[in-house]
Amino acid sequence: MDRSPGSGKDHIGYQQLTQAALKGVVRAALTKASKLQNLPGEHHFYITFRTRIQGVQMADYLKDKFPDEMTIVIQHQYWEFEVHDDRFEITLKFAGVPQHLRIPFAAVSRFFDPSVNFGLQFDAEQVTAFADPALQPAPKAEPAPPADPAATVVSLDAFRRK
Repeated sequence: MDRSPGSGKDHIGYQQLTQAALKGVVRAALTKASKLQNLPGEHHFYITFRTRIQGVQMADYLKDKFPDEMTIVIQHQYWEFEVHDDRFEITLKFAGVPQHLRIPFAAVSRFFDPSVNFGLQFDAEQVTAFADPALQPAPKAEPAPPADPAATVVSLDAFRRK
């Protein structure tokens, strides 16, 4: 039996625990923001999410326009911003028309606040790992480039065994 460091199977699920903790950072930031009339200072958020994850609710024409992923910006004009344990809901305008979005945290693939150069990127395979296993991404989802290549993005790839 090999007892050398790094030789065992991860029965605890550190990867999924880490992803869940990082999703908690997103949840906490959005919770703080949702309680304010306006975001403080220069803070604003770019949130990329997978549009076909179970639980995402948005207008069909938006799902058709963004079949895999969509990035929204929360900055000046937003309404009905609520954060729940498993999702957030917000109304944003698209082409001048208000649209209500319901986005489970399981669908979030990237979070970025350019005012402080802070970003998180979640593994495509791990996007739904911390939530209900029944939530499955749509097939053929391909990752999009980061919102800002100069941003500091926390990636867990460096810690994985090859």
